Amino acid sequence: MLKVLLIAGARPNFMKVAPIYAEMRRREDEFSPMIVHTGQHYGAAMSGAFFEDLKMPRADVHLGVGSASHAVQTARVMIEFEPVLFEQKPDWVLVVGDVNSTIACALVCAKLGIKIAHVEAGLRSRDRRMPEEINRVLTDAVSDLLLTTSQDADANLLGEGIPQEKIRFVGNVMIDSLREHLELSKSSHIREDLELTEGEYAVVTLHRPSNVDDGATLSGIMNSLMEIAKDVRVVFPVHPRTRAKINDFEIETDGVTLTEPLGYLDFMRLYSGAKLVLTDSGGLQEETTVLGIPCLTLRENTERPITIEMGTNILVGTDPTRIKEAAANALAKRKPSDIKIPPLWDGKAAGRICDELLR
Repeated sequence: MLKVLLIAGARPNFMKVAPIYAEMRRREDEFSPMIVHTGQHYGAAMSGAFFEDLKMPRADVHLGVGSASHAVQTARVMIEFEPVLFEQKPDWVLVVGDVNSTIACALVCAKLGIKIAHVEAGLRSRDRRMPEEINRVLTDAVSDLLLTTSQDADANLLGEGIPQEKIRFVGNVMIDSLREHLELSKSSHIREDLELTEGEYAVVTLHRPSNVDDGATLSGIMNSLMEIAKDVRVVFPVHPRTRAKINDFEIETDGVTLTEPLGYLDFMRLYSGAKLVLTDSGGLQEETTVLGIPCLTLRENTERPITIEMGTNILVGTDPTRIKEAAANALAKRKPSDIKIPPLWDGKAAGRICDELLR
């Protein structure tokens, strides 16, 4: 039996860890899983509601690191995580995504000679200004098993000199959570609460420092959203960091419906009924691809190019004119009838991940 520590640090991690944990619990003769929550995201809105919606148990270990600069937060995770490894002596540590908790836990394991599996390995934006890109590259460099979501990620890893035998194309575990919870999300009343009609509104998410830490950039994006809101209802669940910056820079949001951060099921119910999604998130590019919802990515690059090649994603950057033009074009079109779904985005990635750990 393999003892596996599953690392969950921030909201994007939770929906990737949940199906893997559930699969391991179903295969109790083969796996003994433990959830380690670093506390990088914390509180009811950013953490607790996601655990409840995903039917994940309370974490076996909670490090409670909280918010801080990149350096301080990464260091705190490393300091708090090392004693857990000494106590638990796992066969594998499984890290997901590209947040600070991902690289911090991977580094500690690498120093101690504990095997690391990286879920969502090989994604590259080619933009080293993104903290997430640094986390991705470094985590892949020290991991023993690289579990990829798409074949372009395999090519990225091979190009960086990673041996083929370490790389396994398993598909997208994020889509496991989407497929499992889409029907369940219909129990949410978020659309009714906000008086929304399916297919007649747009949804926005915005949190990356490059977009929200600069007043001019954030103001330009918000101005474009206010213009779009003249043609379609725009709903914006606001990340705490983004709300603080909107207040600090005294940016106007007239006509845009701002809400508090939403739980997993509420947010899924919200975006799954949208006519258009505008985001700087990575996961939403993938989920909208599977659902066939037009997605405008408010960045100059993406580590998920397959969502452009096969999906509904368009890179529009942060120029207000480009954003407004792309939104107008997307709103004028009908939802595509022939949705192209990338290979192995079939809701069964967690099973393949478990198989590879055993292998």
